[in-house]
Amino acid sequence: MNRIFTYPIPPQEEGITVEALLLSHGYSRRLIIDLKKSPEYLTVAGTHVYVTRQLHAGETLCVRLPDEPDSAHIVPTPMDLDILYEDDDLLVINKQADLPIHPSQGNYANTLANGMAWYFASRNQPFVYRVINRLDRDTTGLLILARHALSACILSDMVKKRRIHRTYLAAVSGDLRNAGTDGCGIIDAPIARVDGSTIERRVDLLRGEPARTHYRFLSYQESLDASLAELKLETGRTHQIRVHMKYLGYPLFGDFLYHPDYRYIRRQSLHSWKLEFPHPLRGTMLSFTAPVPEDMKIFLPFS
Repeated sequence: MNRIFTYPIPPQEEGITVEALLLSHGYSRRLIIDLKKSPEYLTVAGTHVYVTRQLHAGETLCVRLPDEPDSAHIVPTPMDLDILYEDDDLLVINKQADLPIHPSQGNYANTLANGMAWYFASRNQPFVYRVINRLDRDTTGLLILARHALSACILSDMVKKRRIHRTYLAAVSGDLRNAGTDGCGIIDAPIARVDGSTIERRVDLLRGEPARTHYRFLSYQESLDASLAELKLETGRTHQIRVHMKYLGYPLFGDFLYHPDYRYIRRQSLHSWKLEFPHPLRGTMLSFTAPVPEDMKIFLPFS
C-alpha cells in the first residue's frame, strides 16, 4: 500500500528536526531508519531532506512510506471473515473460534493470516500481515490489524501505553458474587511459565511477571453453577484471564489447560467483547462490540 502523509509546519514548530517531528507523530525509530534508505521517502517541496534537517514554519514535510514485500509465505485460504471495520489504516475483525492467529508447524493454511491473505488477494491488493492484539486459538471476538507500517507503530505504542481498552466476557464455574466485593475486584498476581511446559502458565509470586485483571460479576445461573463475568486487562500476559480466574477459584469452562470441563462448551468460554481506542491517524475514538457467539449464549441470563 503506497501511503503518503504530509505535515505542514506551524509557527510553534519552527526549527524542529525531521526526526523529532516524525517521532512526535508516532513513527518508530526502526521505521525512520527505513525512511532514510531512499531520497523519495522524505521530501520538502519535492527535494529530499535528511532526518537532521531543521524544518521551518510554512514548509510541509512529505513522507512516503516504503513499499514492502507482500507476506508471500502466507498461503491464501478462502474464509468466511467477519470484518466489522476497515479503512486505509486498520481493520477490526470479529474472530471465530478454532482459528489461530498465525500459521505454525502442522497448520499452514487454517489461520486468520491465511484468511486475510485470501481477502486481499481477491481484491488484488498488497498484503502485509500485522496483528496488533492477539487472541488464543479458541478465544472469539475482536482484534485489530494494521494496514501499513505507520499505523502498526502507533497502534503497538497504544498497546504499551494501555490506550487500547479491551473488555472480555467469560463464563466461569461457581458463583462469582462470593469473590471480592459483590463479585468485583482486581487480581494482582504475577504469571510465569510452568516448568517443563512450552504453553502452560501459572501464578508464580516469586518468578512471575506482573499481571493485573479487573473482574466484575454480571449474572449467575444456579442450574449451571456458572457466572458470567466482565474482565478488563491492565497487562497482557499469555493466558492471563484463564490463569487468573483459576487462581481466584472460578475457572473458565472448556479450558483444556486449566479446567477441562466440557459440559456446556467445547472450548474455553472467553470472548473479546468490546474494544475502544483512538484512531491511529485521525485521533477520533473508535468503539466496537462483538455479539456473543452462539456457543456462549447458554451462559446469558435470558438465553
